[in-house]
Amino acid sequence: MIRYVFLPHHHAALHIAGTDERFPVRRVYCVGRNYAGHAREMGSDPDREPPFFFCKPGDASAVVPVKPGTVAELPYPPQTSNYHYECELVVAIGDGGSDIALADAPKHIFGYAVGLDMTRRDLQAKMKDAGRPWEIGKAFDYSAPVGELRRAAEVPGVENAAIALALDGAVKQSSSIDHMIWSVSETIANLSTLFRLEPGDLIFTGTPEGVGPVARGQSLTGSIEGLASLSVKFV
Repeated sequence: MIRYVFLPHHHAALHIAGTDERFPVRRVYCVGRNYAGHAREMGSDPDREPPFFFCKPGDASAVVPVKPGTVAELPYPPQTSNYHYECELVVAIGDGGSDIALADAPKHIFGYAVGLDMTRRDLQAKMKDAGRPWEIGKAFDYSAPVGELRRAAEVPGVENAAIALALDGAVKQSSSIDHMIWSVSETIANLSTLFRLEPGDLIFTGTPEGVGPVARGQSLTGSIEGLASLSVKFV
């Protein structure tokens, strides 16, 4: 087990497969409800809702790099009794730009990793009901564990890869990346009209159906075909 200690103002950097290099993180963007099944289980209509985005901190307060073959021990967050997992494909931007054309989007991708968009669902729901921002439900400490980053050229066909999450060994999420409402390229093109993307940016591309609670003492393993799996335990 690896126990992570909070390091204020410390930059996060992801492990890059097959090298001793690290990928320094700049910002973290997340796509909301990007799988039809998840949109439905959250009470939304996936056929009518355009893509929307929210952010998490890009530093080590939120982003937790997890090496393959290890289990990161993370603290169970305060002020929640409904702590949810969301397994996602994470896209790392290697070449920045604004108003990126759909056809050019793949050229801006450095690589891919497995990520967990951890969510204090009860706090998120409270803020949604009040018409307030989601930060306390999404942008808290240790809320974005990310596995080893693999270069895009080394993951051909990732757009059709299987994605799954297991809770204490029992599969809870099981789908395919091609079930996204908005593809990776469409997400990059759309997001780049709102923000200038830069090297070091991460995009959490949404989660399939099957999200649910995790309790203190339980473990999660997220996996995407062709990428290193990601394992964490909450203490």
